[in-house]
Amino acid sequence: MQTLAGKKILLGISGGIAAYKCAELTRRLIERGAQVQVVMTNAAKEFITPLTMQAVSGRPVSDSLLDPAAEASMGHIELAKWADLVLLAPATADLIARMSAGMGNDLLTTLVLATDSPIAVSPAMNQQMYRNIATQENIATLERRGMHIWGPAAGEQACGDVGPGRMLEPMQLVELCEQFFADKPLKGQSVVITAGPTREAIDPVRYISNHSSGKMGFALAEAANKLGAKVTLIAGPVSLATPAGVERIDVDSAQSMYDAAMQHATTNDVFIGCAAVADYRPATVAEQKIKKTDDSDQMTISMVKNPDIIASVAALTENRPFTVGFAAETQDVETYARGKLVKKKLDLICANDVSVEGQGFNSNDNAITVYWHDGKQSLTLASKQQIAHQIIMTVAEKLDA
Repeated sequence: MQTLAGKKILLGISGGIAAYKCAELTRRLIERGAQVQVVMTNAAKEFITPLTMQAVSGRPVSDSLLDPAAEASMGHIELAKWADLVLLAPATADLIARMSAGMGNDLLTTLVLATDSPIAVSPAMNQQMYRNIATQENIATLERRGMHIWGPAAGEQACGDVGPGRMLEPMQLVELCEQFFADKPLKGQSVVITAGPTREAIDPVRYISNHSSGKMGFALAEAANKLGAKVTLIAGPVSLATPAGVERIDVDSAQSMYDAAMQHATTNDVFIGCAAVADYRPATVAEQKIKKTDDSDQMTISMVKNPDIIASVAALTENRPFTVGFAAETQDVETYARGKLVKKKLDLICANDVSVEGQGFNSNDNAITVYWHDGKQSLTLASKQQIAHQIIMTVAEKLDA
């Protein structure tokens, strides 16, 4: 299937052992209709030959900034303008550092400076080099500048180490290219998403919370971003990496999540309340740790209701966003979900049965049914990333309806 028909991809190869994968990567991209122009650093040629890359791409390989024949017509500028996407794979720690510093001391880094095309970076290096603070800061710099960071994967490395730093496999990069060029139905739209649990303090060391991992909300943020939306993620206390291209706001309690949600709701087109917000909080928070006493086997905590975030957003009368709620149920899922849809005046509600083993809280998979006032859509068990994509596509369809 020609999913990349007519797309022009400039493949920049730097000097890492993963360069050997680029012959397969090039072949697979061309198989899907892409035109691939290979640019190699001098170090890359120590790992795979230009002749090999020319054979699989069907184009002469560019490797010199000072090639008199090419530069007679300002070849590096022509290449920079030619590409629909610049894919740097493998991107070594050295290449990433030079790009971060804005250097243009070879053809590849000069192209990076001269192009206004999107740039995707696929890091590949030893796990310790990848974890080094300098490399992490350089990658963060490239991401802030709008470059797409694809990978790395983790696993056994050529040096024998095990950890993060492996270049993504060729088919994974092909799929990312396909996603990049796919239609983006949320382009121009802005989405705010709440995710994770909240913590309601009892005293300075204790709190009430729940089992939400935040994985579903983070997957939704990633999916919305990939489909073209500008995404703000309001996250409760979770240990998850922020999806690339997503703005993250960290909160702790239901009240702090409510404040952040109400601040951003009216400036976004879509609001998705995926967080597992505590319904109640202690009426008072002890200033010091509450001590256990010998004369009592019980503790009584007076609770008060937290503000209902999703209902408050849906009740907005000015600049109200399209509002999507979530319902985690253990029985009578459709009855309770449709009840919340009507009572809270939502546009959509996504409901799942968290009593089913292997889906919902703390799981990597989920099964969801999306309800709206005159219909529903069942999403069978799949990874949360796949479910998130389907939910966001449903939201996009309803926005266009």
